Amino acid sequence: MRIAFYAPMKPPDHLVPSGDRQLARLFLRALAHSGHQSEIACHFVSRDGGGDRERQIRLRSLGEKLAARLVRRFQAYPPGRRPEAWFTYHVYHKAPDWLGPPITSELGIPYFIAEASTAPKRAGGPWDIGYAGANQAITQADAIFTVNSDDWGCLEALVGPKTYHKRLFPFVDSALFGSAAAQRENIRAGYAHQFGWPATTPLLLVVAMMRAGAKRQSYHLLATSLSQLTDQAWRLIVVGDGPCRDEITQELDELAPGRAVFVGEMGEAGLADAYAACDMLVWPAVDEAFGMSLLEAQAAGLPIIASKQRGVPDIVSPGVTGLLPPPNDTGAFAAAIRRLLDDDSLRQTLSRAAALRVREQFDIARAAAEIDRTLQIVEMGFRRG
Repeated sequence: MRIAFYAPMKPPDHLVPSGDRQLARLFLRALAHSGHQSEIACHFVSRDGGGDRERQIRLRSLGEKLAARLVRRFQAYPPGRRPEAWFTYHVYHKAPDWLGPPITSELGIPYFIAEASTAPKRAGGPWDIGYAGANQAITQADAIFTVNSDDWGCLEALVGPKTYHKRLFPFVDSALFGSAAAQRENIRAGYAHQFGWPATTPLLLVVAMMRAGAKRQSYHLLATSLSQLTDQAWRLIVVGDGPCRDEITQELDELAPGRAVFVGEMGEAGLADAYAACDMLVWPAVDEAFGMSLLEAQAAGLPIIASKQRGVPDIVSPGVTGLLPPPNDTGAFAAAIRRLLDDDSLRQTLSRAAALRVREQFDIARAAAEIDRTLQIVEMGFRRG
């Protein structure tokens, strides 16, 4: 199937890394895995992060013009090149899809949305225009893939009985991280040589952007938790960058002096090596829908310590692949880290279970098959009319 792919919040080829960009890329890979031909249809970013009504009006108007232009472009294609479906990744009140509904209506093709959410409390608020636009797209979709268990409750009340719903867990290419994990000792020795610590030093890892809001709060909770563990000989590898880097660096250096190493942003291969080098991933995950780094780390065989909230328990099994202390409890978070630092046997047990669980439940091959099956079901129903 020829698919026009669109991500209104952040295009898959955007220069700034994030979990959102990574999952968009993985959806493209999953579609290709099943033999579909996907093309990024447009790089228009509809996101308004500040609740600016006038900006939302301008974005809606621009979206309408772009949609009309894309319709003309697609109609000018020879039949063998025209898209046979439209696939939008991530639709919500801050990033509505102004393109998919009019384009699919004009072209008469099925409309798929992955990771949609709606919240009635947004009606009449600063994002009312975006909220209405997102809801219009959601109600028009022929199929919706949800990747967060929190989302379907509100979506179900919005969509009609003709909308096909597929619960799809977030996924990764586990082979990439498994290959790096197979070289764990060599990679770990390289890190020890580079940073000048003994090869046996316990290594904690965090992979997250350094921006205001929930990410900044997570770093604060992590720093506060680590300040309670300075009697142990661990080191923290920090992968990420962003506008709050200076204040995050300062806070970690103040609360856990000399323990954190900041390596900045990393490409896919370097990130896989970072997971392989470390002993556990530690991240409070404030307001995380699920957290791609939590899934990637498990694929590399890392046990997880994260707060038990939102979509985290969907991908981290407490006591099986990680430990999930209560949200905002830095004492419990520190105790969970200490438990894994002190118990090599438990850490290894969680490590093996994490890698196995990702291969069996969260691998891209399984997701690709489920996506493909959904596309076929909807396409057949669409043709029958």
